[in-house]
Amino acid sequence: MPSTSAKSSQTTAAIDTATLLIKCRDQAGIVQAVSEFIHRYGANIITLDQYSTAHEGGQYFMRLEFALAGLGEIMDNFEASFAHTVAKRHNMTWRLHNNAIKTKVGILVSKFDHALLDLLWRHQRGLLDCDITCVVSNHPDLRQAVENFGITFHHVPVTKDNKADAEEQIHTLMAGNDLLVLARYMQILSSDFVKRWPMQVINIHHSFLPAFVGADPYRQAYDKGVKLIGATAHYVTAELDQGPIIEQDVHRVTHRQGVAELRAIGRDIERNVLARAVNWHVQNRVIVAGNKTVVFN
Repeated sequence: MPSTSAKSSQTTAAIDTATLLIKCRDQAGIVQAVSEFIHRYGANIITLDQYSTAHEGGQYFMRLEFALAGLGEIMDNFEASFAHTVAKRHNMTWRLHNNAIKTKVGILVSKFDHALLDLLWRHQRGLLDCDITCVVSNHPDLRQAVENFGITFHHVPVTKDNKADAEEQIHTLMAGNDLLVLARYMQILSSDFVKRWPMQVINIHHSFLPAFVGADPYRQAYDKGVKLIGATAHYVTAELDQGPIIEQDVHRVTHRQGVAELRAIGRDIERNVLARAVNWHVQNRVIVAGNKTVVFN
């Protein structure tokens, strides 16, 4: 293991940064153990966020970023050493991400374009630090809009008779991605598909669910006279719309606003909530804990 003296010999190498996410039972000495390990490699801690569910004996979460010259060359050694020392001693669930490697993201969409185009615009402007590899849709309508951003578009029709084959085709097209985003993809993914992408699929839906399920939820909400509308971004699990929630937002409305205005407000909330959720995921700010998330935002 490199000592602190190795730091001076690495000054000519590029300064790399990495993010370390940790989940374990809360116990004394975790911060010290992690900090000392990073110090022995000659790395400098940039940020450290932590949270415990209880004063004693709770579940502990940490997000730590550090900088180290030449990290890319010793990444494997760093991970193996951390696993056999600190992580093993504290029984941690953890992952380390080299920030120089961008998260690869694939997007699925149907016909509604508001969430999709917002993600593509943010990505083009450098506001979404990831690599969007392609867009897959069960309709051809958005091909030109997607290709205008220089992103590959795939049309994969889905019917009740070809659903399994279509999902297999989608899985093949998305192979190599780290995250799938359902930007108003109006198809229910099978449990078999979801199991192949554990906590790697983010969905957005209006927060009326499960109160207003089915066709035209904004009409249902208007007829009910709601005073709040909103949206929820969550990880996809086999149980429909019940996965760990990453982000939510709401907007107060009144009796004066009709269905069209409610729908416009709702779609605006959807695109912002989805963008925040995806951004936090690709920045390694989210730790899943059962059916909840801890988000260091």
